[in-house]
Amino acid sequence: MKTIKTGVIANPDRRKFLGTTLLGSSTLALVPYFALANIPAVDKKVRIGIVGGRFGASFYFHEHPNCIVEAVSDLRSDRRNHLMEVYSCKKSYESLEKLLQDPKIEAVFIATPAPDHAKHVLASLNAGKHVLCAVPAAWTLEECYQLKEAVSQTGLTYMMAETSVYRQATISAKKFYKEGAFGKVFSAAAEYNHPGLEELFFEDGKATWRHGVPPMLYPTHCTSFLISVTGERLTQVSAMGWGDDSPLLQNNPYNNPFWNETAFFKTNRGTAFRVEVNWKGALREVERGEWRGDKMSFYMSEHGGGDSTLVWASNEIGKDDAGFKNKKNRVETYEQPLWWETDMLPAALRHASGHDGSHTFITHEFIDAIVHNRDPEINIYESLAYTAPGIVAHKSALQGGESLNIPSFD
Repeated sequence: MKTIKTGVIANPDRRKFLGTTLLGSSTLALVPYFALANIPAVDKKVRIGIVGGRFGASFYFHEHPNCIVEAVSDLRSDRRNHLMEVYSCKKSYESLEKLLQDPKIEAVFIATPAPDHAKHVLASLNAGKHVLCAVPAAWTLEECYQLKEAVSQTGLTYMMAETSVYRQATISAKKFYKEGAFGKVFSAAAEYNHPGLEELFFEDGKATWRHGVPPMLYPTHCTSFLISVTGERLTQVSAMGWGDDSPLLQNNPYNNPFWNETAFFKTNRGTAFRVEVNWKGALREVERGEWRGDKMSFYMSEHGGGDSTLVWASNEIGKDDAGFKNKKNRVETYEQPLWWETDMLPAALRHASGHDGSHTFITHEFIDAIVHNRDPEINIYESLAYTAPGIVAHKSALQGGESLNIPSFD
């Protein structure tokens, strides 16, 4: 097995191709997904409010050169205090409703429980605020339609904070795809395993929103691996679920019988895409993707970081372990570049962050989109394209794997 150093393939006929598509042109290859570092600096400062003291405390708005954290909010005083400490912010509100009345706040980051996302985003848009929201965008198809309509009516910036889009390996996959390295992507796979999620079902003796949550209602860590790279849409699904007689699943508010769900999607380009979201079992905790092409395939690291694997199609004839002739494809280790160290980010944000370096990218993409009056990469159409297929997939699983069509929100 050959090792690829910092994204440059150690094969003469590929050096020219990847030498100009990876580290040599780290920014240009991603247009229009990221703002270029040489765009003239602007003086605009986006005043943002952070809502939600857990996930909301893991971002870097206070470090962005075009952002000021104006206020924070959480229903719990301990979490409000934590947000104030993290963002060096002296202003806090006891609720989202009160924060939205602050005329200085131009944008909000919604990091509240998932079932509340659509309601909180709609309230924020109606209050005239730009919105960054944690995943998923919505909990029902009806909410998907409501969000799309609200973004269209208000003309405000909406972005979903999907971390898988900005994992270091996903950024590499985007670059490979843009330059044609895959050839035709004919299939893909993704998995999100979170064994032990039942530990979050209850807190202080009370059920949380996670109690019995259907795995496919939280699909975006997987669906984004394909959609953000190729731009295609998931149009059809057949899904299956697995559950047991555990009392922990009983009487959950979703009437969900499943710990784990597996979905088989078809895209508008005929691509086969397998997605697994699992809460229980002998599983590695991981969020990872695989992209398979007729020229090259890319297998993301099992550990969600570190080295991944490239497989290149070859005409060299070999033999399998039974002695039959086969094509001897080239398998090479891909030494993952750390894109957060590059000029894809402002200098202050070039450091490690949560979910494999994605949090600084999400911070920058949202603020930069507002400053430059452009659509963020994960706009309302992308967000719903990641979210809605999971809603339909869960319905399919409840119906024993019935093949169902997925509505388009484009």
